[in-house]
Amino acid sequence: MRVVVVGCGYVGLELARGLAARDHDVTGVRRSDDGIEAIEAVAGGVEAVRADATDPGSLAALPDADAVVFAASSGGRGAEAAREVYVDGLRNVVEEYGGRARAPDRLVYTSSTGVYGDHGGAWVDESTPIEPTTEKTRVLAEAERVALEEAVTVGIDGTVARFAGLYGPDRYRLERYLEGPVTAGYLNMVHRDDAAGAIRFLLETGNARGEPVVVVDDEPVEKHAFADWLAEECEVDRPEKRSKDARIAAGDLSSAAERRIRTSKRCSNERLRGLGYEFAYPTFREGYRDAVDEFRRRRK
Repeated sequence: MRVVVVGCGYVGLELARGLAARDHDVTGVRRSDDGIEAIEAVAGGVEAVRADATDPGSLAALPDADAVVFAASSGGRGAEAAREVYVDGLRNVVEEYGGRARAPDRLVYTSSTGVYGDHGGAWVDESTPIEPTTEKTRVLAEAERVALEEAVTVGIDGTVARFAGLYGPDRYRLERYLEGPVTAGYLNMVHRDDAAGAIRFLLETGNARGEPVVVVDDEPVEKHAFADWLAEECEVDRPEKRSKDARIAAGDLSSAAERRIRTSKRCSNERLRGLGYEFAYPTFREGYRDAVDEFRRRRK
């Protein structure tokens, strides 16, 4: 299978590495010198191509493909930048490939479980209506529509992978939970390797055409419980805890941060599990083991 990964970054590089190891023909796409160098450093011979999803003229450089993964990032900037990348950039890629003699068979767009909004700690899954509550999550919801509705009009079957909070190498963020204070609420997480593995699985099996799939591990966990578990594993004191109301009352939050704190839900992976995907890191306990071991080694 010929796969083009547009936005070959944190998850995309791991996806490209995994696909290449399974003898797929993989091209990683980035717009910067550093990005191209990162792709070229991947073992297994992933081809690197320079192009920018927000610049339609650059997309002619993209090779033909059987499947395209759109995993570009807006770099943590605001809603306007997010729209430029996620909506306009994705639409540019769809139009580029849709105008070719042979369009890709599949498109996977990486979205976020943030599109569900607040559910008061209740469970959500693919059947739950999305209710984005911020400008950025409304942009993500619009990009999902491009992937699922606009792509099919040019002959490309779209799939949306709704990622929970990503963690893994270089993104364990131990200090956030060990130093505190830790605000109440649920954590929905997925290890980088499983985020990449789930996309590879969907591409190779052909599952989930025309629909979203929640990509999250087996066990949403309350933040206070996670922080206590992590402290015990790292052999340090448990951090200070705060309720949501206390954190908000402190008055030191941006409006976006306050909305995030107020948002609570537990995301189910029953659909992904039912399709047959097997997690490398089913829960945070397995996923944080390397980080905990390294932390303890440094303290000795």
